[in-house]
Amino acid sequence: MTDGKDLGNANLLHDAMIQLGDAARAAMRELLAVPADAKNRALREAARAIRDSTSALAAANAKDMKTAEEKGTAGAMLDRLLLTDGRIEAMAKGLEDIAELDDPVGSIMAEWPRPNGLQIQRVRVPLGVIGIIYESRPNVTADAGALCLKSGNAAILRGGSESFHSSTAIMKCLQAGLRAANLPVAAIQMVPTTDRAAVGEMLTMIDHIDIIVPRGGKSLIERVQNESRIPVIAHLDGNCHVYVDRAADPTMAIDIIQNAKMRRTGICGAAESLLIDRTCAPELLPGIINALSQAGCEIRGDDATQALDKRVVKASEKDWDTEYLDAIISVKQVDGLDEAIDHINRHGSHHTDAIVTEDSAAAEKFLKNVDSAIVLHNASTQFADGAEFGMGAEIGISTGRLHARGPVGVEQLTTYKYVVRGDGQVRP
Repeated sequence: MTDGKDLGNANLLHDAMIQLGDAARAAMRELLAVPADAKNRALREAARAIRDSTSALAAANAKDMKTAEEKGTAGAMLDRLLLTDGRIEAMAKGLEDIAELDDPVGSIMAEWPRPNGLQIQRVRVPLGVIGIIYESRPNVTADAGALCLKSGNAAILRGGSESFHSSTAIMKCLQAGLRAANLPVAAIQMVPTTDRAAVGEMLTMIDHIDIIVPRGGKSLIERVQNESRIPVIAHLDGNCHVYVDRAADPTMAIDIIQNAKMRRTGICGAAESLLIDRTCAPELLPGIINALSQAGCEIRGDDATQALDKRVVKASEKDWDTEYLDAIISVKQVDGLDEAIDHINRHGSHHTDAIVTEDSAAAEKFLKNVDSAIVLHNASTQFADGAEFGMGAEIGISTGRLHARGPVGVEQLTTYKYVVRGDGQVRP
């Protein structure tokens, strides 16, 4: 492990990455024979190590926070980076929650007999070696490493340079758990440098990495999708919407929007756009605007919304497509449910979108026709989270269509193979 600086030259970096890949591939093969109890023990011991290392984790995080503040990092990004005692405890609890999940490896997805007597099973198996590239949030180190281990995969983690010290300290706890359970330490590894060229190396390691999972800003995702020679499970930006229907409960609408936007503005499930039926806007929107404004949120609205409150800033066309990750929301009045659905499908990122309504027919139409990985009725978009889905944690929210969609947890980190048993059959 280096101190996070460049490894010196391209050859040294390449050699270091190949060493990581070789070790991960060997660890992955070893994990195939590891029972669930051993993986669970490693996770629980890692949780213990995190709790025992609270002071060390806070000190490492303080280094990252100081550097980020000196660089003028935005408030929402600082919030993503920050490790409080509560968040450290949540990391430890997350590892324990993952340990409690059923082990997906070896589970039988389907089975059936054939007329010739063959018995066929479709059985879950690990994906292999997973490369995770992420930014800002150091807790991803714990979540990603734990989810990969639980699902029998080896992990190569490349966190953001801004969280290098925090992630390194967390990695030590994960590897302490592996040692305590007598599992290969190389089952969870971290790229030992902040050199951005390491990302390029990872994206070409077709003999060592089976799947790439990027988690971060739009530019990172686009780079990975454009350059990777390895299949990608993409976590795109979260331009999430809340639509307030004409049949919405006014108090519920305010509570949901306030939470969806302001609970944590820097997460991918934060609402970035509010749509509201034009017929109920004069009655409901002033209260919603007032609640958001008092909470410190900037509102950018269309002409009709501006006319209701002088605090509303005029929205541009760009606002409808923007993931702010900040205390800003765009507001647009629409002519009913169909226009809301059309707007979301055109401007959203297919991540998470919600409707607030007491009209069950309208809700079902929204849930069916909005083309997003997660759709909600009368609930905050901030529930877009693997832990909230009972999955222990997540590597990210997949907005693609192949293999996994929505929260990517242990089950989504497996594939399958067919196991066929016979008693001497030959094909005529």
